[in-house]
Amino acid sequence: MIVAATRRSWSAPTEAARQALAGIGRLDAPLGAWCTYRVGGPAAVLVEADDDGTLDRVADCVAATGVAVLVIGRGSNLLVADRGFDGVVVLLGDRFASIDTGSLLDDTGSLDDTEARDPADRRVVAGGAAALPVVARATVRFGLTGFEWAVGVPGSVGGAVRMNAGGHGADMSDSLVGVEILDLSTGGRSWRSAESLELGYRRSSLRSDEVVLRAELALAPGSIDAGEARLSEIVRWRREHQPGGANAGSVFANPPGDSAGRLIDTAGLKGFRIGSASVSTKHANFVQADPDGSADDVRAVIDAVRTRVAEVHGIRLDVENLLVGFDDSATVER
Repeated sequence: MIVAATRRSWSAPTEAARQALAGIGRLDAPLGAWCTYRVGGPAAVLVEADDDGTLDRVADCVAATGVAVLVIGRGSNLLVADRGFDGVVVLLGDRFASIDTGSLLDDTGSLDDTEARDPADRRVVAGGAAALPVVARATVRFGLTGFEWAVGVPGSVGGAVRMNAGGHGADMSDSLVGVEILDLSTGGRSWRSAESLELGYRRSSLRSDEVVLRAELALAPGSIDAGEARLSEIVRWRREHQPGGANAGSVFANPPGDSAGRLIDTAGLKGFRIGSASVSTKHANFVQADPDGSADDVRAVIDAVRTRVAEVHGIRLDVENLLVGFDDSATVER
């Protein structure tokens, strides 16, 4: 699946829009530092939002001008073209990274996990900018189970909801109750149930101009010791089987009943290189970018891998990464 930066018709920012946004953001800001590939061109405007007022000002500008807008989390599933993104990129700040487990505590501030507790009290509300590994460790620390898988995913809660991120046999849909959304095209806020988000394998119905402000998770009571052991096991497995460096995790979704990594490997593509990007020799479903490399090289490797796997295996791999600023980013392939 090549996913577009947006799902509606947008325009590049006019000079008036750029100047209006310059008061709350940075013009022509490089995006590579905000993406785990560490490559890519600039955003016309980059806004780091630390409060609701800033988001409201962005929404006002978007509604008035129709300027293209893209919300990104920790950039762990994002590839921005070398030419950049001719629109507004919004990053949520620490104000939106809280983790609320207050309902799990008794009046003295100590954990109360007795069976008499209402199951609803085992719910956690996490901000859209909260890092998944931080949330995973916090839930285990509070005697909860069901979110340990997220310790190995270097993304944000908002991004995880948008793509229904998952791993180790679980994903967001298993525990997500609902989300608070800000629609930057209208400025409207709403609460949506998980069922309304059409969560599927690495997908949801959320648009790129919709901000996940917070998400509510329903988890089960569990053993802290068992949870800590599970966290350690997942971290160890990730380090053993997946490469470090500049990448965005699995590039391709696994086709039904098979593994994208296996298909790429058996097509002889481990180590395959174009310019400054290559298929990982450790895990074939990862594409690595060299320091100071090119996002367009990464994209070229992705396209070449898809073509070769189709030739060898007759299977067309769908791309999980969000591709932004490329010539075909105006359409969505499913």
